[in-house]
Amino acid sequence: MFILIEQCVCVKVQILFFLSIGENLDAVHDITVAYPKNIPQTERHLILGQFPREIHFHVRRYPVSSLPSSSSELESWCRERWAEKEIRLRDFYSGQPRAFDRDGVTRVPPCKSELRVALIKAASLLYWSSFIAFCFTGLWLWSSFRFYVLVVALVYTVQQKLAGGLELLELACHGYWKSMCEQEKVSDTKMQSGTSLFSL
Repeated sequence: MFILIEQCVCVKVQILFFLSIGENLDAVHDITVAYPKNIPQTERHLILGQFPREIHFHVRRYPVSSLPSSSSELESWCRERWAEKEIRLRDFYSGQPRAFDRDGVTRVPPCKSELRVALIKAASLLYWSSFIAFCFTGLWLWSSFRFYVLVVALVYTVQQKLAGGLELLELACHGYWKSMCEQEKVSDTKMQSGTSLFSL
């Protein structure tokens, strides 16, 4: 059965495979998000205050022990999950009232106060407006700022081409430092056992 993936945003299987190896991860949480009333599509909707009035989450937990061990099997497993999510989202948006069909108890978190939501909106709008204005000012006035932006863009582009992404570099660094720590522990244990033998 082939299902066209239209509603889902798919994660990189390669990253999930690296994370599932060893002790990097204990579980994968499959989270499906749906908006029953209005769906903000662009930043313009957010600026105009057209935030989602209601958000529904469908959460399923998969322990790492239940995941496939090979990269190709994990890719097939992910495709099956994406197909499930696609069906779930289609059922959500085609049904009335719009809701996920699940066997457990639906839990609705307590609503935040309108004042708190308004303050968060105002603070976010102020921060991002100031940040954008600062960036444009920096690009216009300071050559050092332009140079910094150029270097960051070049480094990001080069590492994307060479390493496949910043997240893979981060995983490689994590694996390297983890192996170094384990080697130090082993050498410390050997030194301690050697010292105790010498004292005997």
